[in-house]
Formats: sequence, structure tokens, C-alpha cells
Amino acid sequence: MRRTCYTPEAPFFTSNGPANAYSGMTACAGAANTGEDLGPYPTQAGSNPGYPAASPMLVKDHSESDIRIDPTNNRHLIASVKWFVSAEGYNHILGFYESFDGGASWPVQGHVPGYEGWTDNTDPVGAFDRYGNYYELLLPYQFFYNPDDTHNFQINPNREPNPSQPAEVISVSVRPHGAGAANQWITTHNGKPDFVAPYDSKGREPDKQWIAIDTNPNSPFADRIYAMWVVFTGPYTAHPYVAIAQAKPDGTHTDWSAPISLPQVSGTPQGASYLLPHIAPDGSVYTTLASESPAHKFCCGQIFLDASKDGGLTWSSTPVKTDIALPAFLPANTTFRDGILETFGLGNNKVNGHYPLYVSWEDGATGVSNVLLVASYDEGATWTPPIKVNDNATPVDEFQPNLDVAANGTVSVAFYDRRLPCPTAGTDDAVRAGIALDTVNPAYASLPPYGATNYCVNASIQFYTPTLAAKGNNIRLTAHTWDPQLSAPHVSCPTCLTTFIGDYFGNISANGKAYTTSVSTYNENGTNPAHHQQQVIAIVSIP
Repeated sequence: MRRTCYTPEAPFFTSNGPANAYSGMTACAGAANTGEDLGPYPTQAGSNPGYPAASPMLVKDHSESDIRIDPTNNRHLIASVKWFVSAEGYNHILGFYESFDGGASWPVQGHVPGYEGWTDNTDPVGAFDRYGNYYELLLPYQFFYNPDDTHNFQINPNREPNPSQPAEVISVSVRPHGAGAANQWITTHNGKPDFVAPYDSKGREPDKQWIAIDTNPNSPFADRIYAMWVVFTGPYTAHPYVAIAQAKPDGTHTDWSAPISLPQVSGTPQGASYLLPHIAPDGSVYTTLASESPAHKFCCGQIFLDASKDGGLTWSSTPVKTDIALPAFLPANTTFRDGILETFGLGNNKVNGHYPLYVSWEDGATGVSNVLLVASYDEGATWTPPIKVNDNATPVDEFQPNLDVAANGTVSVAFYDRRLPCPTAGTDDAVRAGIALDTVNPAYASLPPYGATNYCVNASIQFYTPTLAAKGNNIRLTAHTWDPQLSAPHVSCPTCLTTFIGDYFGNISANGKAYTTSVSTYNENGTNPAHHQQQVIAIVSIP
């Protein structure tokens, strides 16, 4: 088994264990076997006393994820994921794992280097250019721990871990085509860290970055990189931006443009987030955005579509869905927060003379979360009536949809699925799921949750034709039901309520197969006896 370690910028040793399988931060102690640099790192050189950690720490948990396929070799895949050294302290970096045989094996893994000098790196997402270079878009950010173990984002050179670096940045690391070792990444541009946009003032907080690259050599904007993110002013008001550059064959790129503000439809005073850019064969670039309403206690939301026909220089905006009943921020019975509202995909084969657009989202109108899906065959001018993706008979939460469109036009929507109850007491499945360890959960009365409904989690997928005729029924992706309370990272402090399984997971296709990456805490064949958050790579033939 591959074991990875790195030297975190901010050490944090509080443990909630042994309840809920927690075990705190653990020294590496020679456990690493990936060949990656264990630190300390160049970006940590200006850290304050007490930072970084005195030695490398062991990566234990792996939550939200992304997966991409090399256009020069569709058996070459790279997945990226949040790697936690402390679930209690929400202390993590981005890691990657790589396959050269279509997902049968993953011989290379390590953390994504270049930005270890921040407390956390977050939101894994990547894209290949047409030369086989892989771009990871990162969000490194600083905070320090208060005496009560809460997180403090104050920008104070005497208190923040590393005053030599900006408080938060949108940045890039590139794994060049042909790289073999875990450390082979390009992390600088013009001799400095490859910052797309730095932010060093409290009150302007970047988040929710995403990336797309035009890999079509016949596109008028071939090799254009679109890096998107939002900047929050205040706790809820999001302002979306894009920066552009041109990818080069050697894994380098031109300078990033200044951030370009993206338009929003009327009626979104709180702004919009969750940018998901996709590029059509003609070079048009589209992204959905989602707007939620804090003024109305997040009761309702809307999704709209931004589009550019000139390589990202100018944009238009049209509504997709304006009356979404948002599901609960914390799904019933558990403490993990919900994730990104919507998912977006684009087909490369025209339907009715246009490249089809697809949007799926969570809907809470029935009191539980369901996954809905629509399509547009006229570049977003009109949309089909919503159809329900999940086919469970008993109402439970189905959430975090992730959409992909295969080369033949087949649409897939993968999602987290709670239709199956937790394993029952006295079964081998309950032992392997670690149900007995789930003893602390203020959202549920009867613990451990043996046989609990709308509690434990699987992942499922549904396939459709380009015109959204269902191809069969939902397909289960995970072989075993898992408990989301085990080893769940705490987003604010070790004793705070809200925990985390990720805001999204991976779904991509090639070779007539769908590849998904999702979380599980199940002990599969003795490989996860501590019930950490691990990644499940599921490969399904596309019908």
C-alpha cells in the first residue's frame, strides 16, 4: 500500500479519538513510500516561529476528488483529492494519484507540490492540455489555530503562520507530459510561484476555483486555459472571475491575464458561485453559476449560464432554473455539510444543430434531496423540463450530482446515495463498516446507528441518451455501504458540529467506460482497518 507524508505548515495535534475512528495528527516516522519530497519546502522559508511542523506527518484521510483523462493517451488518468493529516484540525493539502493502464493500477501518488507554505490547499480540480500536460488549479490559504482550537483567518504578520506569502492565492502546478516521479511538477512561472491571482487582505476571500483547457487543435482558441474562481466579500456575497493564458507544449504557459469579471443575471444581489467551465468544439466556453439566498435563510436558489464566443474576453448570461428549493445544508441524521449545488456538462456531438448542454442539481422540494437533470439544445436559450435522476422507492437524500458527457454523447450523472440502510448489528458488514465506532453524533439519538435509514452512504450512477432517455436504472458504484461520521474532517474546530465528506467527486469517461472517484470509510479486504476516508475508483462500462 502507498503511504504518503508531508510537512504541514501548521501543526495541530488535538484528537477526538478513539470515538468515530479519530486519531489526530501522526508523525510520519518513516512510513512514506511514494518518493515525494517530505519537506520542509521553499515556500515555508519565511514562516513565523512554531511553523512549519518539526517533521513530516502521515496523510490519513482523502475526501473530495476530481479525475481527468489525458487526451494524448486515454489510458493515462490523474485524480486529485484533499489529503488530510488532521481531520480534527481540517488540516490538508492536495494530493494526486496516477494510472497508466486505464485505472487498473495507480503506481504513482504524492502531494501536489509548490504551495506547502500555507495552512491548507483546497478544492482539487485539474485539466489536461492537448500535449498531455496536466494542470492542477489550487487554492492555498492561511489560518492559525486559536487556543480553543477554532480557526483564525486574521491577517497579522505576527500571528499568521507564514507572513512571507499572501494570505490566499489562486495558483497552478503543472505535471508535464512524460513525468514519472511524484516530485516532477512545474510550480513556478517566470521564476516565482505560479500565482493566477493573490489575495492578501481580509474581506476578499477567493474560493471555488475550476479550470478548463481548449484541447481542440481546430478551435480558434486552441490551447487557451480558463481559470475561474469567486471572491467572497462578506460571508455570502460571491463575485465570479476568469483569467486566461495559453498553454505551451512543454508544460509552461503565457502570463495570466488580469481577472475578468463574469456577468450575473438580475436578482442575484448575493452574487453567484460554483463555476464549472466546459468548452465546445467550436471554441465557445460555457459555465454554470449558482446563486443562493441568505436573506431568505437559503430557502431557494437559481442556476444560470455564462457563455463566451471570443475566447473568454466577453460574456453573456442567461437563466437555467430560477426557483430551486434548496436541500438542507446538513442532511438529516448526520453532521456532514452538503456540497456544490449543481453540475454541468457539454456534448461534443450536435443535437438539432447545436452542441447540447446539460445541468443537474440537488432539489429539496419534497423534504429530502433529489437529483434533477435538464438539457438545452439551443445554446441555453431554452431548457427541457426537469427529470429526476435517482430512482429510489423510499424517500431519502440523494445528493452531490456529478455530470459527464461521453465521446458518443451518452450522459452520466453520478451521485451520493442513501437508499440503503446502515449494516445491521451482528453482521460482518457492520464490522467492516465500523458502525460500532460511531458513538458521537448530536444529530442522531440511537448510537451506534445499526440499521439506520437515510444515514449511511453509497455512490450511484445513471446513464442517458443525448436526448435524456434513460439507459436502464441507477447502477450502484460502491460495493459496500459506508458510515460518513467516521474520520469526518471538522471544518471549524474539533468540537464544532459541521463535518465534511467533500463538496463533489470525480466523474469522467473514455474507452467506453465511466470512471468515478468517491469517498468510503469501509474496511475493504483489510485495507482500511482505521476507517479513514479513502477513495473508491469505480469503472463502469457505458451502455
